[in-house]
Amino acid sequence: MKIAVTGLNNVDNPGPGVPVIRGIKDSKKFDAEIIGLIYDALEPGAYMKEVSNRNYLIPYPSSGLDNLFERLAYIHETEKIDVLVPTLDAELYGFAKLSPKLESIGIKTFLPSKEHLDLRAKDKLFDFCTKHDIKVPENIIAASIQDLYTIPTKFSYPVVVKGIFYDAYIVNNFDEAVAAFNKINLKWGLPIIVQEFIQGDEFNVAALGDGTGETIGAVGMRKLYITDKGKGWAGISVDDPALITISEKIIEKLKWRSGAELEFIKDKSSNEYYLVEINPRFPAWVYLAVATGQNLPAALVDLALGNKVEKFKEYKTGIIFIRYSWDLITDVNKFEQITVNGVLNNG
Repeated sequence: MKIAVTGLNNVDNPGPGVPVIRGIKDSKKFDAEIIGLIYDALEPGAYMKEVSNRNYLIPYPSSGLDNLFERLAYIHETEKIDVLVPTLDAELYGFAKLSPKLESIGIKTFLPSKEHLDLRAKDKLFDFCTKHDIKVPENIIAASIQDLYTIPTKFSYPVVVKGIFYDAYIVNNFDEAVAAFNKINLKWGLPIIVQEFIQGDEFNVAALGDGTGETIGAVGMRKLYITDKGKGWAGISVDDPALITISEKIIEKLKWRSGAELEFIKDKSSNEYYLVEINPRFPAWVYLAVATGQNLPAALVDLALGNKVEKFKEYKTGIIFIRYSWDLITDVNKFEQITVNGVLNNG
C-alpha cells in the first residue's frame, strides 16, 4: 500500500504531516510506503528517512486546481497511490474539490465537502455555535480598518485578532489591533476576525468524524506550554467528560467527515468551555492521541479505504507530549534532487 501525506513542514509552527505519518506507521494494519507531498524544498519532514520513502514537490492549490491535479496524476502513474491524506488548512478546499477526480484515477481520500468546510470556518463559527447552543466568544468580522472602530461597542480590550486560515494576536488597544489587522491581511487576506478574549486555560481535542455524525475518536489535551505564536509546545491528555461531550456534539451537528482539532478555552470564572476554533484537520500534536490509545490517523486511512471502523471507547490520561527540535544534517545533493527533479528518494 502507498499512502501520500502533505504537511511535512516540521518547523516552529509545525504541520501535522509528520505525526500523522508516525501514527499510520505505528499501526499493525498497514504495511505502507509513505509518499511525502511537499510545497517547499526545505520542508524538514521530506529529509527524515524514518518518515517518508519518497517525496514529491507539488504546486500550491492557489496556482490552479488543474495544475495540482496534473501533478498528482503524474505522481500517481509512478507510485500508484492508494490513499491521500491532506493535513493543512489552506489546501483542504482545493483537495475537497478535487476529491471526485482523484477517486476516478484510484486515489482515495476521506475529506469534508466544501459546504462542511464553510460551516466551521472562522467567520461562520459564531453563527454555527449560536444555532446549536454551544458557548462561543463574541466576534466582529472585519473587512476594513473602519470595522475595528466598533470593537469598544461589543467588548473590552484585550481582544484576539485572527486570520481566516492562520495567525492570531492578542491586542490591548486600537493601535495594536490595526497593526495585527494589517499584518494578517498582508499574509492571508480578508476577512479578519476580531474575537472576545476569554481568560482561562486552553484545551484542545483531536477528533475523527465518520461523516454521519458519529465520532470515531476524541482525545482531550490541556496545553502546558504555549509559544509566542499561541502553539502548544507541551500538553497533557486529560479526563473531562464534559469536554468530550461538547466535542461529540460538534462533530454530530457538523456531520464532520475527517480529522479535526477543536480548540477551547475554559473560562476562569465560570469553568465553562468556550469553543474558539475548529481546524478541519488533525493537529500537529495528534501523535499524543496515538500514544493514549486512539490511533486516529490510522483510523482515517481505514475509513478512506471503506473499511468499518469501531468507535474508540477510552484513552489514557496523564500522558504528556513535549515538542523539541534538532538540526537535521543532510547533503546538498538531496536538496538539488528536490529543486531540480521535484522528487527526493529516501530509500
